[in-house]
Amino acid sequence: MTGDPGLFTPQSVTWQMHGDPMMWVAGVRALYLQALHPRAVRGVMQNSDFRRDAWGRLLRTADFVGTITYGTTEAAEKAGARVRKIHRMLSATDPDTGERYPVDEPELLLWVHCAEIDSYLHVARRSGYPLTDAAADRYLAEHRVSARLVGLDPDAVPADRAAMAAYFEKMRPELAAGDDARAVDDFLLRPPTHPLLVPARALLWRRVAQLAYASLPPYAHELYGRRAPRPATVTRELRATGTLLRCVPARLRWQLPPGHILRAMARLGPDTRPAPYKVGP
Repeated sequence: MTGDPGLFTPQSVTWQMHGDPMMWVAGVRALYLQALHPRAVRGVMQNSDFRRDAWGRLLRTADFVGTITYGTTEAAEKAGARVRKIHRMLSATDPDTGERYPVDEPELLLWVHCAEIDSYLHVARRSGYPLTDAAADRYLAEHRVSARLVGLDPDAVPADRAAMAAYFEKMRPELAAGDDARAVDDFLLRPPTHPLLVPARALLWRRVAQLAYASLPPYAHELYGRRAPRPATVTRELRATGTLLRCVPARLRWQLPPGHILRAMARLGPDTRPAPYKVGP
């Protein structure tokens, strides 16, 4: 292998797992979970045109994750610096108290980070991606790197499954499905689209959104006010969807924007191709 392997490197769990197509379902789950923190989701809704540019937001997030996972060290550090700079300029207002607060409060950044990384790991494993408990812990530990890039102290970030579970248990009293969360929920189920694409939205996107929502933890279903589906049923659907998507040739899937994996393989050689069997015990 020649060239800069980047911050995660082809030997990481992250390098292998982020090439899996179920990351798209996981990303939508993360949005549902992130929206349950009132201060965090308020920062999004007050500083972006989420309802009209949600697709752009999703693609920008995918581009950021792809860059820090598969890009060069320089590209990843620059991507992190851009995110930190944007966050430093933004604030939100609590409508009840009038308090103005920065969106890069460590508590808010940590919630967004944990909801995202937990969703990636949860959906991947539950859909059949082969990760041992030890590999899952390594994945979480690796993402102290991505936490640093968005402005967090890596030592304050859960680095294994036990610490992540304890973090979510601690956060539960602060979570609620307010108006902003319900706006996110409504958008994810019925995103604006061209009239000619409405059938495709109903057929394809609705399934992704519903599956992502179904994979949320029970307390999230309770907060959103909908009955939680049977866990065994959700697991079967996640596995069936994962099996189907993984049947699509990887090189075809990786042609989709933003194409980071193919560029990384061109930079580092074909032996760096992401694959589940490379994760190890």
